[in-house]
Formats: sequence, C-alpha cells, structure tokens
Amino acid sequence: MSTFFPPKRSTYRHGDLKHALVAAGTELARTGGPDAVVLREATRRVGVAPNAAYRHFADRKALLEAVCSAAQSSLAVAIEQELATVRAAGDPADVARARLRAVGIGYLRFAQKEPGLFRTAFSASPDLENVGDPARAGASGLSPFLLLGSVLDELVEAGALPKERRPGAEFLAWSSVHGLAMLLIDGPLRALNNKQTHAIIERLLDMVDQGL
Repeated sequence: MSTFFPPKRSTYRHGDLKHALVAAGTELARTGGPDAVVLREATRRVGVAPNAAYRHFADRKALLEAVCSAAQSSLAVAIEQELATVRAAGDPADVARARLRAVGIGYLRFAQKEPGLFRTAFSASPDLENVGDPARAGASGLSPFLLLGSVLDELVEAGALPKERRPGAEFLAWSSVHGLAMLLIDGPLRALNNKQTHAIIERLLDMVDQGL
C-alpha cells in the first residue's frame, strides 16, 4: 500500500510573503538605493509570480514605503546602539549632551556604512505623519526622529537647553546632520579621508550642540 505525501508548498502564506517581499526590497535598497526597489525584481527574488505581490502591495510605491520603514528601523537601531555606549553617571547636562552627540554619530555612521538604506530611509516619507509608526522604530519603540526628540527633551530636563528654545530644535539638528551625511555619501565630501571625515563630524556636532 503506497503512502500519499502532500506536495511541499512552493508558495508563501500571505503573511510570510509580505515579509519576504519587504526583506527582498530591503536588500535591493541596500545595494541600489530607492530606485532599485522594484516589485517585479522583489518577486523574482522571493520566487513567486509578479501578480502575487499585489495581494499585499498595490504598487511599487507601497512596497517602497514598507522598505522605507524597514530602513528607518535599522537606522533607529544604529542610533540606539550608539546611545547605549553613553555612561549614565555624571552631571545630567553632560550626559544629555553626550546622548545628543551619540544620536548624531549613530546617524552619520549608519549613512556611511549603509548608504543604500540611508538614501532609501526617507525617500517615501512625504511628511512627519508616520514618525510614530512602530515599523520605523528600534527596540525602544522610537523612530529616528522620535529618538532625537527624546534626547532634546532630556537636554531641557537637565537644564542644558532653555525650554523656550526647544520647539523645532529637532528640525535644526536633523537638517544639519542629514546634510552632512548626504555630502559624505553623495557629494564632494566623499573625497575626504578618514581623519578629515572624523574632524568635520566632530566640528558639526559641536556646532549643533552650541547652536541649540
């Protein structure tokens, strides 16, 4: 008597397929930036027919938004790892300043280490409506933007930043650090050597701290 064995599944369950497509899209972004995130190529890598993707993503833009969130989550983790190196002991104002610096260093290091993901992270973010989206968060539950805001709040609590100067401070700090990141990975500052890059990063972070 022969035994019947059902054939192995060659397709993903719906939930698995969505995650697999985001993972494939993230790898495409890692090597080629946002322009490389294409539904057809993501489905090819996952091993399903292109039409299968439309169960989860209406179009390429929808997949890119999901990959954008995944890239922001990776950036948040990089910032959290840098924050974890800051010693909590000492003067609260000094600790808060060190944590602000750690946010900037984590941001810039991620940009240099993962330029494709960094270019993608904000490519599908037309506004700040979804800054609290859990898909964009690290282990702390905070996105990169909210991590920056949290540290700025710590500066106010420690007396290192006047309360009246807090509103909008994240936009100033973010613009400065993001601008340097783009110049380092896509602009003329690509030609700087490691020593020069380190020096300009330190000076920029000093400027942000003192300028706030």
